[in-house]
Amino acid sequence: MADQSLITSPRVSVVIPAYNAAEFINETVDSVLAQTFSDFEVIVVNDGSPDTDDLERALERYPEKLHYIKQANQGAAAARNTGIKAARGEFVAFLDADDTWLPKFLEKQLELLQRTHADFVYADALLTGDSPLAGRTFMQVQPSRGEVTAASLLSVQVTVLTSTVLARKEPIVAVGMFDVTLRRGHDFELWLRLAKHNIRFAYQREVLAHHRILETGLSGGTISQLERTLSVLDKIRARDDLSEKEKAALQLNLNRTRAELALEAGKDHLLSRDFEAAAGSFRQARELGGGWKLRLVCAGMQLAPDLLRRVYQARVSRRQTAEV
Repeated sequence: MADQSLITSPRVSVVIPAYNAAEFINETVDSVLAQTFSDFEVIVVNDGSPDTDDLERALERYPEKLHYIKQANQGAAAARNTGIKAARGEFVAFLDADDTWLPKFLEKQLELLQRTHADFVYADALLTGDSPLAGRTFMQVQPSRGEVTAASLLSVQVTVLTSTVLARKEPIVAVGMFDVTLRRGHDFELWLRLAKHNIRFAYQREVLAHHRILETGLSGGTISQLERTLSVLDKIRARDDLSEKEKAALQLNLNRTRAELALEAGKDHLLSRDFEAAAGSFRQARELGGGWKLRLVCAGMQLAPDLLRRVYQARVSRRQTAEV
């Protein structure tokens, strides 16, 4: 791979953290090399991946624009930070190793950044992979509404998909980059810090990427993800610089996440026939803001819990069959 010191600094540095990424890395890198805008470098950071041999064989085919870095496993936040530190461009773009860009991604995101005088832009993406959401777009599932601010991020009125981000490197470095203590949610937490430092955000609803969803399980995986989300939100709650509006938005998010966690826990308890624990979890979800469906579920737990379990088990089985 090329000696980076002999190459004029590119305008954009594309940072790709790689962990168990060998299966998709060629498709991902190919999508970058196919960009209509060509003044970029590609930085692949191998974060102690167990498939390193396969990953490195897959990367052998790439020419001078690929900068490969290998480090011990430290998590995606640390891998992205390593990429940022190595980046020579004025702008950084983040791409997960199983996602891809459409050919005009960089061209259109740079045009948006310049037209809006923003520091940070993101876009929509088509969802793919083994998920019921495949075929929809990210913003259909997680719409962005209105201006991007700390409050709108905290209340989930706007949601940023990391693989569609193009941003100026300097503000990201200035606020301390990604928080390596967070295994999940480190991207959301960084966007919040950037918003608190008044950087200018812009987004477009045009689909400029494909985002692959890899389902590893049902509620067990969901519960783990929600627990990690809560840990990020709890860390944010400890900040002493949140406005009253931001605190209210954070509390709304916390309540919604706790309700979702209680609901998923209730489903797990129901399937395992722990009806008392299931009833308690569903009741907690209802108290945190659940609607009429949860009221029906709570009533069902009182009147016919085993019937409710069989109905839900049949629904899970149908979903699993549809995804095969």
